[in-house]
Formats: sequence, structure tokens, C-alpha cells
Amino acid sequence: MLRTARALAREVGVEAVTPGAGAALRLLAAAGNARAVVEIGTGTGVSGVWLLRGMRPDGVLTTIDVEVEYQRLARRLFQEAGFPSGRTRIITGRALDVLPRLADGAYDLVFADAAATGFAAYVDAALRLLRPGGVLALNGALAGGRIGDPAARDVETVTVRETVKAIRESEHWVPALLPVGHGLLAAVRS
Repeated sequence: MLRTARALAREVGVEAVTPGAGAALRLLAAAGNARAVVEIGTGTGVSGVWLLRGMRPDGVLTTIDVEVEYQRLARRLFQEAGFPSGRTRIITGRALDVLPRLADGAYDLVFADAAATGFAAYVDAALRLLRPGGVLALNGALAGGRIGDPAARDVETVTVRETVKAIRESEHWVPALLPVGHGLLAAVRS
């Protein structure tokens, strides 16, 4: 089913998380006994299925995307994967408009799979949304393999570097850069 979903994602121009990154997301959700998860960037639902598989059976995934068509495909994927509709809350809109409306300290995991240019804002939002011990996960933390190249000065790479550095130096986070997929920066909120 996930293979088909990934192929569908390619058809509509969405890059889905790799199986390794998906497994890491499932692990993070399971390790934290996640009941409430926020996903920034629904895509076609591939990462959402991985998250749901790791969450508690009564857990709810709140997933945000601006693309209604992607969300329609994700809703279908969640249903085909056997998750009841009450396990997902699909919100259409810009994440930076939606996140301020979500409850403070009410979430166990925040996963961002969106443009790196929004990373700093997503980290700020996650700090407010997550309970102590909650996990932030940012996809794309290797910046397409350019993260270690000091000559790479494009906006995306610089933004990722600055975000990684800010999280590493913050007293609010205990981070690790996981070399799965396109790089998963995971950080536990202290």
C-alpha cells in the first residue's frame, strides 16, 4: 500500500518520506506513546500512515497542508490503511496560519515535512505546542547532501544549518540528526 502511495506522490509531484525516515517516525511516535501528533505537510499521506502506525490506538493525527487535492489522496490512503476517520484531523491552510490556533502543550510529536525556509517558525511553534518530553522532527535536515559543504550558500542549506545550530545550542531541546531519508532532525523538548 505504501509503495502505491509513494508512486501516487511522484505522479502529483510530491516527494514522500523514504521507508527509513518513515520507520524512524513510527519509532519516535511509539517511543513517546504519542496520542496527539501534528504533521506540517500532509502530502499524499505516506508519512501520516507511518506516524499513525506508531501512535497509540486512540491517537489523533492533525495534519496540515495547503493542497486540497493532496489531502483528498491522503484521506483515501488513511482509510485504505484501515484507520478510522476519527484518527485524523485534516486541516487545509498555511501551517503558519493554522499552528497558532492549536493548543499549547497538547502534543506529543510535531513533524514538519515542508519547505526548509519555514523551519525556524516551525521550531518556535513546536516549542509552544509540545508537552515537555515531546518530540520535534524536521525532514530534509541534510539539505540534499549540502549540509556539510561549506561552499553551499543557497537559502535552503543556510536555513537548515541555522536551524540545526539553533536547536543544538538551545536549552529547550535535546537533538540528534538522524541520517535516514533526506535527514531527520529529531529533538526532544526539555
